[in-house]
Amino acid sequence: MRSLVLPTLILLLSLLSLFIGVIPLTWESLRALDEQTLHILWASRLPRTISLIISGMSLAIAGAIMQLLTSNRFVTPSTGSTTDWAKLGLLVALLIAPQASVVAKTLLTFAFAFIGTLTFLFLLQKIRIKETALVPLVGILYGNVINAFTTYLAYQADLIQSVNSWALGNFALILKGRYEILYLSIPALLIALLYANRFTILSMGRDMAQNLGIRYQATMQTGLIIVAILSSLVLVSVGSIPFVGLVIPNMVSLFRGDNLEKNTIAIALSGGLFLLVCDIISRLLIHPFEIPIGVTASILGCLIFIIFLFTRRIYAR
Repeated sequence: MRSLVLPTLILLLSLLSLFIGVIPLTWESLRALDEQTLHILWASRLPRTISLIISGMSLAIAGAIMQLLTSNRFVTPSTGSTTDWAKLGLLVALLIAPQASVVAKTLLTFAFAFIGTLTFLFLLQKIRIKETALVPLVGILYGNVINAFTTYLAYQADLIQSVNSWALGNFALILKGRYEILYLSIPALLIALLYANRFTILSMGRDMAQNLGIRYQATMQTGLIIVAILSSLVLVSVGSIPFVGLVIPNMVSLFRGDNLEKNTIAIALSGGLFLLVCDIISRLLIHPFEIPIGVTASILGCLIFIIFLFTRRIYAR
């Protein structure tokens, strides 16, 4: 029965999400299925709900993989400079090929995200930080340097408004024809599921992983590619959404342990559920207007993370 809790909650909140918007929908209009209702559902409400679930799943799994690759619970794409490098890549794509397709822009964004994450891990290996809390701090500082450079380039090219829009994820503009690229996350999520056990072993260290027959370098690169793909697709589609990759894997591991192979589906579903909750709150607080989901996710994610820290401290006693 427990395995059905998350899917059931996602289904119920997805149905609720379909009814929330500037133009209200009712059960009567759904039963009638008039032309306006069909258009709203097909062009706006369904794409938004689907993109919410896929984005939440992608960010949560990317965070879980980053934490295993670095053996640190506080490292995510947003605290490991991956998102900042992805923003730089998207800006470069707009500068050199503003008329390029979404796929082309995503490929360049992915390349920057992958290279940036790789350099962050290389930096960690060189400085050999022993304090766990300092690792994400280095990632945040490193990411801020990249973000500052991105902001400078954006000012020079008069694109600062575009860069600022990426800083706060927003699903308000998700319509049919503008979210389908997120479907590319699904193969990456399936590969993450297949490699979950290897990523878990990888977190034990190079020597232990090699002794257990894991190809350390190849598995590490596979993880980085998955993280870069998932982060890039979400950034290009809806912008940056913080805390999902941090709080969701940690909360799941608090109740289910650290085995990613066992927790992958729970982490993915919890990520989708978290964004659904954040989006519903964002649309209801100042209805018919809405708050960017990045703001709601930051506040709710911060509260959950504080609870997580206190809960771990209690369990540690």
